[in-house]
Amino acid sequence: MNASRPITPPKDPVDAIIEQWAAARPDLDTAAMEVFGRVFRLSRTMGDRMEKAYERFGISRGEFDVLATLRRSGEPYTLSPRQLSATLMLTTGGMTGRLDKLERAGLLRRSPDPHDRRGLQVTLTDEGFRLIDEAVEAGLAVQTEALDALDAQQAGQLADLLRQLLAGTVSPAPGN
Repeated sequence: MNASRPITPPKDPVDAIIEQWAAARPDLDTAAMEVFGRVFRLSRTMGDRMEKAYERFGISRGEFDVLATLRRSGEPYTLSPRQLSATLMLTTGGMTGRLDKLERAGLLRRSPDPHDRRGLQVTLTDEGFRLIDEAVEAGLAVQTEALDALDAQQAGQLADLLRQLLAGTVSPAPGN
């Protein structure tokens, strides 16, 4: 992270949008738009950068997410398709397509669940383990480079603020 960044960042496209709304509808409070307009643009920009980082490994961001979830689960790097779907907030149909492609590439394998005759287990292969460890480093390098626009204190503060904002937007589970 950069310790010598400009105090006042240059104007961005969101500033132009806010100025246009101020002229067209001066009665509107656009403070939320200033935050979320930038969050959406940042998400799109970083999503594209991450896609490029993973492209050289022959995987998409979605496929990265599957492999990373298996890797983070710890030994034996095995989860059920249902557990993967729940973690990644995917439908079972969306998960099946990803699993099919990753299995064809030799990055994971599906096998019967010994504890549930109807169930399957998805396990990271040695090749999948190697690939995800390299891909996560490549992705973190892209993210770290983007954070160079902030110093360490600012990055920590931003992480805390985003955590707080996210907590305030997540709906409580039914019954809570």
